[in-house]
Amino acid sequence: GFIDRGENIIITGATGCGKSYIASAIGHQACLLNKKVAYFSLPKLLGKIKTDKIDGAFRKETERIESKHLLILDDWGLTPLDTQSRLALLQIIEDRHNKYATIITSQLPVSAWHQYINDNTIADAILDRIIHQAHRIDLKGESLRKNIKNQNN
Repeated sequence: GFIDRGENIIITGATGCGKSYIASAIGHQACLLNKKVAYFSLPKLLGKIKTDKIDGAFRKETERIESKHLLILDDWGLTPLDTQSRLALLQIIEDRHNKYATIITSQLPVSAWHQYINDNTIADAILDRIIHQAHRIDLKGESLRKNIKNQNN
């Protein structure tokens, strides 16, 4: 129901603890329910948006993203944001706010997101639109990849 209500899910935890797996599973279930879903690594998406701004496809790409019932942004906080990336992220979040659902996965705790965005005004605007309607999942434990490796030995 969170998708129909335009709510968000924030999944945080250490590397390898299953954040992307859970986000993908929710996305897969949404697809089975005939929802339009897009999954992006945030650093790759922001890199694509920079390229799109150069060749004029930026608006078309953001409209395509906005039309998805569920947007999954994986690896939030993995790479620093420059001004162009902050503004693009704000536009994406603003366009989806109260209309469509977003899942964000991050190794950073939510308390560090303001510092990650690194611009008080933009951080306030982005976080106000993400956090207040978010269901939070904070995963604990060791890397699942480590456990898989140990099982194979």
